[in-house]
Amino acid sequence: MIERQAWDPGAHPAFPYLQASETYFSALTIPLLKGRYFTQDDRADSAKVAIISDAFARRYFPNEDPLGKRIKLGGPEYPQFPYLKIVGVVGDVKYFGLAPVAEPAVYVPLTQDVPIITFLVVRSSQSASSVAREVQRSIQSMGGDIVLVHTDTMGELLADSVAEPRFRTILLGVFAGIALVLAAIGIYGVLAYSVVQLTHEIGIRIALGAQWGDISRLVIGQGLRLTTVGLTIGIAISLMLSSVLRGLLFQVKPTDPETLAFAALLLGFTALAACYVPARRAMRVDPMVALRYE
Repeated sequence: MIERQAWDPGAHPAFPYLQASETYFSALTIPLLKGRYFTQDDRADSAKVAIISDAFARRYFPNEDPLGKRIKLGGPEYPQFPYLKIVGVVGDVKYFGLAPVAEPAVYVPLTQDVPIITFLVVRSSQSASSVAREVQRSIQSMGGDIVLVHTDTMGELLADSVAEPRFRTILLGVFAGIALVLAAIGIYGVLAYSVVQLTHEIGIRIALGAQWGDISRLVIGQGLRLTTVGLTIGIAISLMLSSVLRGLLFQVKPTDPETLAFAALLLGFTALAACYVPARRAMRVDPMVALRYE
């Protein structure tokens, strides 16, 4: 709930919040956009404060400075919850994987709202196992009975979050590679057959003074014309079916022009390579043999 704003559960849903220490943001390199981070002055007996994410500021304070505004966790049905003064705005973080859009988030000081389950973030150049042992020893030396349930590096968490999309991408890449090879074989086969069918014509052209470059341009041009028709049809079909791939992409539009251009150029170069062998074969046609060819 935001102070001096009409309460509407649909427009102002209960936003997620995280209890964070003053060094949490620096450990995760979350940038400060406005205001300040938490400090040692944010104690349990001091004024209640909060830090919001940039997505929160854009959604609920689109045309005003959020610093100094007050928000409340929950609606009017929770009068026991105090208002929190916004003291900072930080960058967005995707806590639920790379695919979803970063949701608005609110951070409160760990000293003012202690969570039931605590996640400890450690920034270190050492291995995760060695850091976990050091942290466990430090906790035990303070007389605590806290046990680390499991430890993960940020790289492992990131890899786990994209494991399924990565598998789908690899699978699609393998199928795309197979399709590319089959396309090259198909273009080569069509052009090779075309050269055989045009042997008599090629012999006449050579006898009339056509140069080897003219013959190669004839063969390669025919292949590129077929490729252009295929690319035009393929791009049209891909645009119609682009919505199917929307859920498999990260910050890339299904109709991304750079991706379509790259795919078209890749297929074009593949077709050019497939045209090379038939073109060389056509350039080696003996005019006398070609003229007698039926």
